[in-house]
Amino acid sequence: MNDLLLAARDVHKTYHLGQRSLEVLRGVDLELRRGDFVALRGASGAGKSTLLHLLGGLDAPSRGDIWLAGRNLAELSAWELARVRRERVGFIFQAYYLLPELDALENVCLPARMARKPARRVEVRGRELLARVGLQDRAEHKPYELSGGEQQRVAIARALINEPELILADEPTGNLDSHTGHEIIELLLTLRQEKQTTLVMATHDAALAARAPRVLELVDGAFVSSGGPPADAPAPPPASPSTP
Repeated sequence: MNDLLLAARDVHKTYHLGQRSLEVLRGVDLELRRGDFVALRGASGAGKSTLLHLLGGLDAPSRGDIWLAGRNLAELSAWELARVRRERVGFIFQAYYLLPELDALENVCLPARMARKPARRVEVRGRELLARVGLQDRAEHKPYELSGGEQQRVAIARALINEPELILADEPTGNLDSHTGHEIIELLLTLRQEKQTTLVMATHDAALAARAPRVLELVDGAFVSSGGPPADAPAPPPASPSTP
């Protein structure tokens, strides 16, 4: 199990809206190994975005457990969880979440600056990533000076700045034209191959999903055919104690 990066066991998520409860995920099981590429499909509201948020530690399940790199996310402190997200996970959201007061390069470099990496090395890496997404000439532009597609490419470069083990992409090409979208997917697949990065992508694009070796369909909060472990599979062993 040395190459097991992430395991989710019987994951449920229910949101409480006043006196009403909305059950979004209903017992999801999933295993991801290093270098996997998995596409998540499903109708709007099926739980794709919710599942990505849970897998990356942005939210906590109502029931069930998620292990990332051998550590149960539910057992981590807020500080440890933030460190895991920063160092191991790259998020590509449907919305861009760029800081309006920062230019493109500063937005890309922000996660690495927060990780206190050397400033010069971070800038070089940031410019390299902007070049790889075709924005080398837009590095000093603020988000309001960029098109929607350009902002998404900045967000993708930002997700890659810390060389994450796991990339969680929520409709990463949804705001891009077909040519740029193709280039972005090729970039993500190239980086996955180079770094053995695990890639999980939620998409409505059947052609894009077909690029993935595994396609998982979410219907009514559960996988129709999950490709993950059986419900009674043993949990992965706990990680050895370590100092954050």
